[in-house]
This record gives sequence, C-alpha cells and structure tokens, in this order.
Amino acid sequence: MPEIVCNTSPVQYLHQLGLLHLLPSLADRITIPTAVAEELDEGRRLGVSLPDVGTLACVTILSPPQYAGASFGDRFGARRDRGAGLGTRNGGDPIVILDEALARRAAEFLGLRLTGTLGLLIDAKRKGVIPQVTPVLRELQALGFRVAGQTRAAVLKLAGESEGRRAG
Repeated sequence: MPEIVCNTSPVQYLHQLGLLHLLPSLADRITIPTAVAEELDEGRRLGVSLPDVGTLACVTILSPPQYAGASFGDRFGARRDRGAGLGTRNGGDPIVILDEALARRAAEFLGLRLTGTLGLLIDAKRKGVIPQVTPVLRELQALGFRVAGQTRAAVLKLAGESEGRRAG
C-alpha cells in the first residue's frame, strides 16, 4: 500500500462522516502537514467537529519543505495554502489527497500523484472497506461538500453504481 499525504478537507469530511478509518485501510503511512494539523486544531477550538490528528496512532505530522524558496501558496498566488509542500519531503512517491483546486494545480505542476476525497471513496469501495459510494456521496453533499453533476456521475460510474441505485 502507498504512503498518503493528506490535506485538511479530506480529514475533515472523513471524520464528520465517521469514515476516518478509511485512511489506514488504504495506506501504509499517513502524513499530515503541520499546517493542516494546526488548521484542524483551530477549527476544533471554534467548535467544528474535527479530529485531533496528533492523537491518531496511524498519522505522522510533519512540516513540509518549501518549494524553490516559496510555499505552494506563494508560488501559485494564494495567501496561505495548506497544501504547501505536500508529498515532497521523503523523496518517495506518496499519493497526495487534496480537494481544493489551487492546491491540486500546484501538486499537478510538481508531478505529484494526486487524488481527493472522492477518489478515496472509490478506492475504499474497490477494496471492500465500504459497500457503496452513493450514500456516502449524499452525506458528503449534505455536509456542504460541492460536487459538480459531471463529477458525481463519473465517480458513481467508476464505483460501478448509478444515481438510481439506493443503499439497501
């Protein structure tokens, strides 16, 4: 199984869905950048339902390196991008889990392997960790996770499901 490096929104949504256990079932090593852990801590202080990733045995928290003297956010015009330096510390080929468009563009620019929360759900179904993606996708959207219609259809097709199929 691969190493994964995870940004804030996948951790947030998986926790809120009660599916944070998907991460260690899909990867040998899970790395969370320090800025992501800090953002989750701040959200918890504000009353948002978020995990304390520092207490999770399966997670390693690391400070990511800078890219060419600037963070991803600086390099791509963002004020502060939590995805800064994801996947570049250990010289391996981790899968970077990002949902935000700017961070995804930065990761693609650097040639990093990339997926998002929806890709994790597809992988979890393929490995038999979850029985269906459709009900989880509905719950995600109820939490405010935005999914374009075309993306939703593509995810369900990759999961071998259709919009009409209901969880049973």
